[in-house]
Amino acid sequence: PFDRNGYKTNTSCGELLKEHEAPVNERVRALRERLYNQPAAESAFDDRGMFKSQPGALPPAIAAGRDEYIERYCAFFGGGGLRGTRLLVYQHSAVGRDLLVEVLARLGATVTAAGRSDAFVPIDTENIGPGQLATIQALADEARAPCGGFDAVVSTDGDSDRPLILGADPASGRVRFFGGDLVGMIAAEYLGAGAVVVPISCNDGIDRGPLAAVLEPRTRIGSPYVIAGMRAAVEKGRRAVCGWEANGGFLTGSDLERQGRRLPALPTRDAFLPILCVLVAARERGVSLDGLFAALPRRFSRAALLPEVPREVGLAIVERFTPSLESDPAQVREELAAFFGPEHGFGPITGIDYTDGVRIRFAGGDVAHIRPSGNADELRVYAVADTQERADAIAAAAIAEPDGILRRLERLVRG
Repeated sequence: PFDRNGYKTNTSCGELLKEHEAPVNERVRALRERLYNQPAAESAFDDRGMFKSQPGALPPAIAAGRDEYIERYCAFFGGGGLRGTRLLVYQHSAVGRDLLVEVLARLGATVTAAGRSDAFVPIDTENIGPGQLATIQALADEARAPCGGFDAVVSTDGDSDRPLILGADPASGRVRFFGGDLVGMIAAEYLGAGAVVVPISCNDGIDRGPLAAVLEPRTRIGSPYVIAGMRAAVEKGRRAVCGWEANGGFLTGSDLERQGRRLPALPTRDAFLPILCVLVAARERGVSLDGLFAALPRRFSRAALLPEVPREVGLAIVERFTPSLESDPAQVREELAAFFGPEHGFGPITGIDYTDGVRIRFAGGDVAHIRPSGNADELRVYAVADTQERADAIAAAAIAEPDGILRRLERLVRG
């Protein structure tokens, strides 16, 4: 459920990948069958599915992993890379909330922590809505007077593998959210990437800047696909390989070097590296975060979602608009145009990509990408346009209630 945190499964060599899923599921099936067929007296579970005897207390956390993770970034970025930077860390219930404060402080930043919570706070870094922005703005306003303002507000999602970065206007204190796909571009440029792997949902501004020369084929959405793409790049002899997702989770597929310092590969989503790259890059260039992101190609994105849409409905929408041997591609476009029409500001459809979901390109540069979530009953939309206002408008038209584009598509496939 969206209001609960998830979990990550790893092997001894790293994140569980797609090729591992089938053998793992087969092992689970066999074990479940054996357990379910046990006599009740032999089972470890009671009739409510609970353990008959409670397991003992968890062992204490091993500090070595924590210490190594902190040193990873302090050694790579140096001791004073953020000296003079004033930061607000929105802690909420993030598992890395204290580590983030410690790393930023050790790199020289003046850090104020706010918004700590003992209850789980769901943060979807792909879908920062007005309510969450208002909460962060209120925290920044409250802390601004005694601290004299901030250069940025930073945080992570609940399990701290995705970054949340907001610039703060020095005059008004107003915060501005920067999407993860833009954050990834800043981080990759800072790190001197020699190969970049991103999923199809990422902002296409990457095609218009210096990273276009090192861009690998786009992947399906999900870190296992990005990892597979990075492995393929390494096998081709690429160096300084990295990747990211639209939610900002950043991955490094090979060791990286900068100014004589080495950063070992970490091929799983990480929030700290992109946060630090953005902050240090702004400091080194002597610009605000607004100025840093303004130097990127002028393409803007917005992600949004419609909750409580069964995954099978989302898959049916994708199937409906994916050409087959029996269907006519022109007819597919015509039917899509009835939903993405001039009344919502769309021009004619110029192309459709089916790498993962249905990604529609329109004359004038707009992009609307619809896709069911991979792990929840949600229907997502990724919008890209030449202005932030237009990207926001596309996303808003898609999720509007009760007759937005996604609801109309849902009703279509429900019959």
